[in-house]
Amino acid sequence: MKNTWKCVLALAVAVPIAGCKKESKPEEGAKPAATAQQQQVDLAALEKAAAEWVDKEFQPSTLTREQQLAELKWFREAAAPYRGQTINVVSETIDTHVYEAKTMAKAFEEITGIKVKHDLIQEGDVIEKLQTQMQSGTSIYDMYVNDSDLIGTHVRYGHVVPLSDFMAGEGKDVTLPTLDIDDFMGKSFVTGPDGKLYQLPDQQFANLYWFRQDWFSRPDLRERFKKKYGYELGVPVNWSAYEDIAEFFTNDVQQLDGVRVYGHMDYGKKDPSLGWRFTDAWLSMAGVGDKGLPNGKPVDEWGIRVEGCNPAGASVARGGETNGPAAVYALTKYIDWLKKYAPPQAAGMTFSEAGPVPGQGNVAQQIFWYTGFTAALTKPGLPVVNADGSPKWRMAPSPHGPYWQEGMKLGYQDTGSWTMLKSTPLERRKAAWLYAQFTVAKTTSLKKFLVGLTPVRDSDVRSEHVTKVADRYGGLVEFYRSPARVAWTPTGTNVPDYPKLAQLWWQNISLAVEGEKTPQQAMDTLAEQMDGVLGRLERAGMQNCPPKLNPVKEASFWLDAPGAPHAKLANEKPKGETVPYEQLLQAWKQGSAK
Repeated sequence: MKNTWKCVLALAVAVPIAGCKKESKPEEGAKPAATAQQQQVDLAALEKAAAEWVDKEFQPSTLTREQQLAELKWFREAAAPYRGQTINVVSETIDTHVYEAKTMAKAFEEITGIKVKHDLIQEGDVIEKLQTQMQSGTSIYDMYVNDSDLIGTHVRYGHVVPLSDFMAGEGKDVTLPTLDIDDFMGKSFVTGPDGKLYQLPDQQFANLYWFRQDWFSRPDLRERFKKKYGYELGVPVNWSAYEDIAEFFTNDVQQLDGVRVYGHMDYGKKDPSLGWRFTDAWLSMAGVGDKGLPNGKPVDEWGIRVEGCNPAGASVARGGETNGPAAVYALTKYIDWLKKYAPPQAAGMTFSEAGPVPGQGNVAQQIFWYTGFTAALTKPGLPVVNADGSPKWRMAPSPHGPYWQEGMKLGYQDTGSWTMLKSTPLERRKAAWLYAQFTVAKTTSLKKFLVGLTPVRDSDVRSEHVTKVADRYGGLVEFYRSPARVAWTPTGTNVPDYPKLAQLWWQNISLAVEGEKTPQQAMDTLAEQMDGVLGRLERAGMQNCPPKLNPVKEASFWLDAPGAPHAKLANEKPKGETVPYEQLLQAWKQGSAK
């Protein structure tokens, strides 16, 4: 790092040498070329803007002011060939991206002279635009921020520019010397089976367990719980304990401080977001898949089996686990808990509608809670926030179902990442790449983390400033500082076409939620449809690692074999197990998931 910064600081004092051209009179009606004095004034304005943004906006930082200015000096010089251009990028609408679009895009323009049109649209619309550009070959946006869940899609179709190749080749002159790829916590999520980096992490979040620590600490409630269940009220380690706690608060406690309370929160409306509820690793929490990180092999948490790098099937009949006993158990528990323990309106809610509900102060716990809601649930005045601004709630590791085994992924974590398509002209890719790096550079990344609470850099979460404010975030910092965070991963490379396969989930799950099908019937249909898509992809062909379906065999052939798919357990509700929250924090520090 020292040598890298020495090079960048040298850039800050070096005099750029421009190529010389013979003087010629401008064509009649053409805009006269800028004089040397005008260019000097323009550069002085850009340099002044950099200093102002560092002093007034991009604090705190893990860099010194001198290092920040040196990094921005590099951006200013690298941007020179593209000054005056307008680039178009797009991302979903979350606090982090709102900050980028409204604040960072303006800063980038004032510092480099490149204008940015940063569109904010719904996540599904981002994927639709991305698909359209890939299929048509017509450039719509110069870069996209899309989830690393699409890594398997990007690797196989060949439409995405591998950033490893770009940074070492045609984009070398616009790649930040201090980018420090190894500092990104989600690096493994955006790396393909070929070892190449395909996307650049921009924001990161996880699904964790959320609970009201103030309620769990009350002596009267602790005494009542232990008397009924025979163990302590604490953070649930398994689904049995989660269910007991849900039952306790919903039906035994019922009211606290005059408010009707519930032991569980979720959502169940027939909507595309219902699919995220499951593809975001719900099945892995129950125990679907094989051991191994970031995603089990040969079977992943969607239940898709791969042979080598080739998807071979989702149904148990082909060696997958999408309709296996563990998956059916996972869907069954989701429906039972939604109906028995969640507020009555939850079943009619979408993801975005359900997100703010825990902040209203009537929910004791949530097994499937996105850390992306941290900022929203720390706002002053909420029933779940103390007068001093500290949260009454905490986040902890997700409890696991009875099919889960040590060594398997424990939950979902994803990183929205900058993605570059080959159909975008090279010069526009280069200019957009500069902006993408600016949004995650060490000069700007810590401030962005504090705004959106979706960190991407390890150096930021371990910074001195974050240590001082960690207690205001309910366990977020402790989670990201823990080596155990690797047990939470996004959708892996087993999924060959995320958009085509993901849409099947909500359509089938909703039938079970509405009672039109049993959980087994719904998962059987889902597995059959997934196999159908894999078969079509196999016939159509893909550039890399296309599906190659296994022949259909008796389910017993696969269920009796070691690993996934797993045979049905005789007892799917072992005794509940909980641990004190303080013990979990210590385990995280030691690198254990629980």
